[in-house]
Order: sequence, then structure tokens, then C-alpha cells
Amino acid sequence: MEIIEILKAVILGIIQGITEWLPVSSTGHMILFDSFWPMDPNQFSGGKAFIDLFLVVIQFGSILAVLVLYFHKLNPFSPKKTQVEKRQTFSLWLKVIFAVIPAMVLGLLFDDLINDLFYNAITVAIMLILFGIFFLIVENRNRRPKIQNYNQLHGKTLLLIGLFQALAMIPGTSRSGATILGAVLLGCSRSVAAEFSFFLAIPTMLGASALKIFKYFKDYGFGFTSNELIILLTGMVVAFLVSMLVIRLFMGFIRKHDFKPFGWYRIVLGILILVLFFCNVLTLSPA
Repeated sequence: MEIIEILKAVILGIIQGITEWLPVSSTGHMILFDSFWPMDPNQFSGGKAFIDLFLVVIQFGSILAVLVLYFHKLNPFSPKKTQVEKRQTFSLWLKVIFAVIPAMVLGLLFDDLINDLFYNAITVAIMLILFGIFFLIVENRNRRPKIQNYNQLHGKTLLLIGLFQALAMIPGTSRSGATILGAVLLGCSRSVAAEFSFFLAIPTMLGASALKIFKYFKDYGFGFTSNELIILLTGMVVAFLVSMLVIRLFMGFIRKHDFKPFGWYRIVLGILILVLFFCNVLTLSPA
């Protein structure tokens, strides 16, 4: 395997670690990278299917970063917690599981259909721009958030946040972007919206990765070559390290600023993708 493929895995790990947690769409950025410097399918036994798997499985690194950074908050068995705090942690996990149900159900039912219908440059660009505009509109309302902690999250609000996350099945929407926008619209503070989107990512991304691995093994047989394992581990480790930094910086940023910069960034990126597409620089076929 050429060292250049490992370098690509490093760059894709960086892109994953940054864009998974910021509301800017990892898909949009992956499209741009793939258009100018794609991974070589001939280097892998599974060809293009392995590359598609890689882009999903490197999310394990990002998930691990959330578990490490929020280990105390997410650990209901911590000896440093009181009985009340332990019950609140169990309650938080139940809320995460409840809110993730819409995305999991809809993902199992319609993932392949949505992939076939909407995985194209035009859809990605439109969703980038639309949700960028939505962020600007929501932030211009300047309403005081009603939900300042997880104890104030209840059934209807959790279900609606879960439905917003399900919108991210449409490429270009951004899982974190849809979840954060939905939570803010429903009255959550920026910190609660962002952190809850991180927690929702744990079962969502684990489920998506497990489904992708299952489908890959079903079609191509169990196991990976040594070269494929190197690529997977490289991407996951880089995604983990970058995610650790990005999550810290992002939470620090939104404590002092709003989401408008991300809204404008999405609009610019969407326009750039449209320009490149219509100039025949960029193409995107179903994954």
C-alpha cells in the first residue's frame, strides 16, 4: 500500500474530527476532498465499498472522544457522585436512548432509499445553504432559552429533537447541525443543545457503523487485510485526537458566541459546491 493512502486517511480523520461536531456537514467536506484527492479503491480488497465503510467507521474515534471528555458526566456508577446524581445520569441515558429512536427507526427503513435519491451534490449544497439560513434566522430571534439543564428535557421535546436528528439522513444537513438547531428552536440553551447532540451521537454513530460493517461483511466476507486495518486505525486515531480538541474549543466558543458564523460558513460552502458542480469540477454518485 502506498504511503499516500495513509496520508489521505490522516486528512480524512482530521475532517471527520472537525466536521462531526461542528454544525457544518461532514458530507459536504468529504465531497470536496473526494473530488480533488480521492482514495484509490484499487488499494483495497473491497474497493469503493471499503472506502465507504472507512468514512463511517472512523466515527468510532470521534465517539471515543466524547466518552473520554464526558466520562464523569455520562458514568452513572462514578463513586464521586451522590445517589441523586447517579439517578440523574441514568435518566440522561434514558433520554438519549428515547431521543435517538426516530433516527434509528427511519435509518433502518429508509437509509438505502434516501442514499439513492439524495446522495448528490445538488442536494448536499441545497441542505447546506438552507440550514445555514435557518441558523441565521433562529439566532436573530434572541429569545431567552427555557431549558438550561438536562432535567428540563422531557418526552415531547426529546422526540422532536430526535426527529430533527433524523433529518440528517439527508446528505448536507449535518447530524450535529440538525440536532443543535432543533434543540435551540425548542428552547434549549446553546450549551445544552450542543452537549446533547454529542451524547445522541454515541448510539446513533455506533448503530450506523455496526450496520455498515454488517453489510460490508455480508457482501465481502469477514475480516480486513493488514493494509485496510492500518487505514481504519489511522483514521480512527486521528479522528479521536482532533475530536478531543475540537469539542473543547467548540464548547468554549459557544459560551461566548452564537451559531451565526456556522450559518454563514454553511451558505458559502453550499455555494462553492454548486459552482464546482456546474463547472464540472465536482461529481458525486451514490455511495
